[in-house]
Amino acid sequence: MLLKFLAFGLLWRLVGNPFIALLILLIILYVLDRRFVGLTPNIFKPFQLNRRAARLRSDLHANKHNTSAKLELARILLERKKYREALPYLEQTLEIMEDSADVHYEVGLCYLKLGDLTKGESFMLKAIELNPRVKFGEAYLRLGEALAPADPGRAAAFIEQFRDLHSSSVEAYYRLGQLYMQLGRTEDAKRAYREALDIYRGLPRYSRRQQRRWALLARFK
Repeated sequence: MLLKFLAFGLLWRLVGNPFIALLILLIILYVLDRRFVGLTPNIFKPFQLNRRAARLRSDLHANKHNTSAKLELARILLERKKYREALPYLEQTLEIMEDSADVHYEVGLCYLKLGDLTKGESFMLKAIELNPRVKFGEAYLRLGEALAPADPGRAAAFIEQFRDLHSSSVEAYYRLGQLYMQLGRTEDAKRAYREALDIYRGLPRYSRRQQRRWALLARFK
């Protein structure tokens, strides 16, 4: 914090305007975070995704049967967390790609995020049936995340399955810690948080950036 104040003071002296100095400092901090830490979002990505989505919508206007365009557009909408908009494109795609574990997973994710846990779980379980490692096991994690408020016991079971597939996932151990706390399993929760931090310390540098958020959350538990 002291370094930030010193940097701000130096910039203020250099540019002669506190508002410009603050703006420059925020830009520098953002660039450093994006390069080395990764806690802040990419502020340019939404604009890139919107441009690509507009081109795909134009393609679909010209050819409404373009399944690949529907699927790509749906995945952009999923990334933007626009689940209600993505769902119709995914359901239309599923009519053509009925054996796709990935598309079943994505339909299930939409329903889970929209609050329809019964349909969401049904599609997720079908995705797992088609491919137990679909999305690198993400189906188990998302089921656990969605079921946690209503049924922490089942949620913990799903996340334990994800953990078994990905023993190096800091997020899995953090979420298990949360669920164990809900279930009153305090010692198991503490152990899960400790394991999350131990795993994080042993990760290679490129993986730490992706999982730093969960390690920070576990540290403060």
